[in-house]
Amino acid sequence: MRRNPVFVKLTEWEHWPAFMFYLPLLPFFFIRSLKAGHPFYYTIANPAILFSGNGTESKFKTLHLLPESLRPISLLVTKKDSVLSIREKLEGLGLGFPLIAKPNIGFRGYLVKKIDSQEALEKYLQHVDEEVIIQEFIPYENELGIFYHRIPGQEKGKITSVTIKKFIKVKGDGQLTLSALIQKDNRAYLYTDIFSLLHQDRLDKVLKKDEELTLSLIGNHSKGTQFINGNHLINEELEAFIDNVCQKMTGWYYGRLDIKYENYKKLLHGEEFKILEINGIISEPTHIYDASHKNASYFKALKSINDHWSILGKIAVKNHKEKNISYPSVKDYVKNMLWLRSYNQKLKKLNAQQY
Repeated sequence: MRRNPVFVKLTEWEHWPAFMFYLPLLPFFFIRSLKAGHPFYYTIANPAILFSGNGTESKFKTLHLLPESLRPISLLVTKKDSVLSIREKLEGLGLGFPLIAKPNIGFRGYLVKKIDSQEALEKYLQHVDEEVIIQEFIPYENELGIFYHRIPGQEKGKITSVTIKKFIKVKGDGQLTLSALIQKDNRAYLYTDIFSLLHQDRLDKVLKKDEELTLSLIGNHSKGTQFINGNHLINEELEAFIDNVCQKMTGWYYGRLDIKYENYKKLLHGEEFKILEINGIISEPTHIYDASHKNASYFKALKSINDHWSILGKIAVKNHKEKNISYPSVKDYVKNMLWLRSYNQKLKKLNAQQY
């Protein structure tokens, strides 16, 4: 008998809400803030990004820290852009369907969607009503989340986490509907609400025998993507490759790169890959969510996050002392975070709605 998904998410720490991974660490956070002499000292770790990437930064601007060849072709759409102008700009960039659309300021995979037609794009833009990035769809099937940091002044950085992202697929048998296949899958059924919304137009469709369907193309844990500990991949060759990429970004020292690639050998040679996103200080070492790994535990996950916060603090303090980068105004930062709270609530609401 299949276990109730609510029970699974309550009893298996991989699925616990974010506050369970951060609340226990607040004492360590406050101690470091006291030592630094500023409550928000950590927000200068990545001076090239607004508040070092606390969630209010423009994903479009951040991605443009990279050379053009390393990032997907992208278009930033504002509320002022007309449907006609957007179409003309997409044609000018050589972008055709399918496309990926996502909020310019966003997180947790909210409103990230594959768009297959002009009609679908117009519906999406009307629904979201915020600045949106329209991006070329990268067809590579493999994706890694690589957590990297470099201490300012040092020539080489370090990789501290590698996550292999496994997208959930179901295979048809010629008899069961998509809805039934989701319920039958050992992991997919935990995300029934999400997948039912994503595939609302074909839940009653019967997949042909051996026909495969990827339920979500968004590499986010909250969207059902399975995170697999890939730290065994960390070696000098991978670090040299990532170092070469990251040192092209002036003013970025800490965070996670989400990379889509064709195969691992080509990736190490700098071929057939694109960096989908550059994440800053709210990045997580997402390998911790692989609860099936032999070394995994809830307390080890907490330790990993705390260790990364310690690195973050060292980078920020060094930027302050040696590069004379000022800590932010407390008033401005609090105002920024209050805005983020309101904006996050809006995105979450829109993400849950059908349109």
